[in-house]
Amino acid sequence: MATSRDEVFSKVQEVLTDALGVDDDEVSAESTLQGDLGAESIDFLDIVFRLEKAFDIKIPKGELFPDEILNNPEYVDGDKMTPAGLEKLKQAMPHADFSKFEQQPDVSKMPDLFTVDTIVNYVENKLQVA
Repeated sequence: MATSRDEVFSKVQEVLTDALGVDDDEVSAESTLQGDLGAESIDFLDIVFRLEKAFDIKIPKGELFPDEILNNPEYVDGDKMTPAGLEKLKQAMPHADFSKFEQQPDVSKMPDLFTVDTIVNYVENKLQVA
C-alpha cells in the first residue's frame, strides 16, 4: 500500500525532531534544515541514516545532499553558482524548489534549498521507485 504524503511528512518530522533535538511544532514543510532547525553538516549524515531506517530505503552518498557540486570550479564562480552549476544542481535535486535560489544563486543561499518539504519530496520519489 502506498504511503500518503501526510504519513511521509509525519515520519520525516519525527526523524528531524530526533536527529536535531527540536520540537515537532518547529518542523513545518517550509522549515530549512540549517537556518530554521539548526542542522550542522555532521547532522546530515545522521538524518540520512535515520531516513533510511524509517522508510527502509537506501540513500546513496551525495544523492539527497549533493555537496560535491560546490567543489567543482565549473559549477561555482567565486560565491555564485554558474549557469552550468545551477543546471547540474537542478538535475541532482529534482525534489527541491529552486524558484527563490534561481533569482540569486549565491552559494551561501544553497542551504535554504534543504527544507523539510524537499526531504518529503525526495522520500516520496524514493518510495515510488522502490
